[in-house]
Amino acid sequence: MRILGIDPGLEITGYAVLDTTGAGTAIVDAGIIRTNRRHELAKRLAVLSEELNELLGEHKPDVLAVEELYSHYRFPRTGILMGHARGVILQAAANAGMKVRAYSATRVKKSVTGHGRAGKQQVQRAVKQHFKLKKLPTPADVADALAIGVCCASELGRTALDKLMVKR
Repeated sequence: MRILGIDPGLEITGYAVLDTTGAGTAIVDAGIIRTNRRHELAKRLAVLSEELNELLGEHKPDVLAVEELYSHYRFPRTGILMGHARGVILQAAANAGMKVRAYSATRVKKSVTGHGRAGKQQVQRAVKQHFKLKKLPTPADVADALAIGVCCASELGRTALDKLMVKR
């Protein structure tokens, strides 16, 4: 199964394309989509949409895994801007007929580090170790997208195992 993990943001959106097999999870592609903060909102969302549609066309993922929307009460504008980006991401997935899985940040962190309140560097180190990378994945948005993909792969693997156990 091919999973596209997305860490949504308006300025920087991290993405990770993962292939999952019985042997584990492998990175196919990972990086960021960057928009120009000097451009108006509509143009930035259009850039995000175009780049995301290119990724979907190139990699043809089965599932899109995305972080749930969260905003600290002191920074409501960040949550609103992230919501715009997330909306574009969800629309692209719907247009492509993909399944969508959403995960809270604490669930993703717990999945890869064992602790739901892990910091950015802990997530980066856990992702580095999980994929046996030579160096930390940077920027942190890429590590977050990889972690979201790993969380999804883990959940989907458990679901498949649960279905096997029920059939027996």
